[in-house]
Amino acid sequence: MPIKVVVAPQIDFSGLRRELGLPGEFPAAVLSEAEESARATPLPGVDRTGVEFVTLDPASSRDLDQAVHLSRRAGGGYRVRYAIADVAAYVRPGGVLEAESWARGQTVYLPDGRIPLHPPVLSEGAVSLLPDGDRAAVLWTIDLDGDGETVAVEVERARVRSRAKLDYETVQRQIDAGTVPEPLALLPEIGALLARRAAERGAVNLPLPSQEVERDGDGWRLVLRAPLPVEEHNAQISLLTGMAAARIMLAGGIGLLRTMPAPKPEAVQTLRAAAGPLGVTWPAGASVGEVVAAVDPSGPRGAAFLDQAADLLRGAAYTAFGAVTPSTPGAGARPEAGDGGSRGEPAEARDGGSRGGRGGAAVPAETGHGGVGAPYAHVTAPLRRLADRYATEICLALYAGGTVPDWAMEALPRLPKAMSSTDGVASAADRGAIDLAEAVLLQGRVGEVFEAAVLDRDEPSGKRPAGGTIALDDPPVRAKCLGDLPLGSRIDVRLTAADPASRTVRFERA
Repeated sequence: MPIKVVVAPQIDFSGLRRELGLPGEFPAAVLSEAEESARATPLPGVDRTGVEFVTLDPASSRDLDQAVHLSRRAGGGYRVRYAIADVAAYVRPGGVLEAESWARGQTVYLPDGRIPLHPPVLSEGAVSLLPDGDRAAVLWTIDLDGDGETVAVEVERARVRSRAKLDYETVQRQIDAGTVPEPLALLPEIGALLARRAAERGAVNLPLPSQEVERDGDGWRLVLRAPLPVEEHNAQISLLTGMAAARIMLAGGIGLLRTMPAPKPEAVQTLRAAAGPLGVTWPAGASVGEVVAAVDPSGPRGAAFLDQAADLLRGAAYTAFGAVTPSTPGAGARPEAGDGGSRGEPAEARDGGSRGGRGGAAVPAETGHGGVGAPYAHVTAPLRRLADRYATEICLALYAGGTVPDWAMEALPRLPKAMSSTDGVASAADRGAIDLAEAVLLQGRVGEVFEAAVLDRDEPSGKRPAGGTIALDDPPVRAKCLGDLPLGSRIDVRLTAADPASRTVRFERA
């Protein structure tokens, strides 16, 4: 269960918006183009409305990118149908709507409201996969054998219809009770199978609780929330699709991958050395992913181990490739059956942040994602992320053996820099909101002593004193602390500063 703490109602996030230069309302010309596109864009001729798709998201979400239908195959194994909102069908190349989406890059979330990538008439209306009518979608159909290995992939534009808007907490209760709706009944089975294969391949998924700031009546609450099992299972379907997209693009020699260097051997050795003192068992021959998956994050030593494991996941990037001119055909790019299984992946918010990427080059020597253990691409969130629209269009063209549109080819070299920049802004907004809430919550409690778990320690060096990172249970605050901090232990700490103006909270060992 999440730990919830009511925060003082007076929290003003407008300063953070100004500091980060976040955009406000959409210009009138952008809204006008979006409204016209919503009215005039025809739906695809391929009709898949007979498939009973459902969406699965946080209860308050209306920008619904994905709808899913899971079934068993007659000859054994599984069929995953994953419908993705067809944003490209509604955004005219060269128009003001496309230009505005490049200026924004991705949807940015703040507690007092999100800054959407696309106008709500599209992102919460005509393009969102809401259960109120037919929608245009890019439909991925992925067949798995009984071991969870991909044996066939198809991708097409199609008309779909969602039957229900489901949320994580409700579906988790249904799973626990054995009453989950039929289109999702196989989700725990398929999700667990894919997660197990991922751990065996060395994928690293950090099950760390997330800090969130939520409305609570007229005020706010700071929440420490562990992911529900159904969220992890659902993420595996998205990752499976990203793996399929990466294979299509690599086979065609054109694309945009989400990459990350593999964990360095010395970093793995450091983590292995920390396992024993923190009470974490590391069986002979076990991969990092298998060890991490078995750790309980609720205790101080398990949380400290996972915090150390996060150091393995650094340097995420978007890597564009394909030194080709526009209008280059993508023939021969269809992947063969059995061309590689699916892998799991840590949540992108946990992958250590982004750096710049390459664009317009030949297929790079390093194509993998260190947290995934395989090549991977972003194609499943085009309503909220700019890059997905272009990567999806490339996959459609390559799979069909047709021509990659000029507008997608011309954008490819520019996307890594654009996404790196907007990833930084989104991360700063998320962390800044948490820091501000923590400072407001604690500003009247300077001098008090709290119990905390030591997640990380900094050795003294030069003018830097000994210290590290601690996590309070109540309130759920994570902050820097000075003093000799035994890793993985529980200690008493004294609050020495809580300044909302600078969004700073500091402690020292009591």
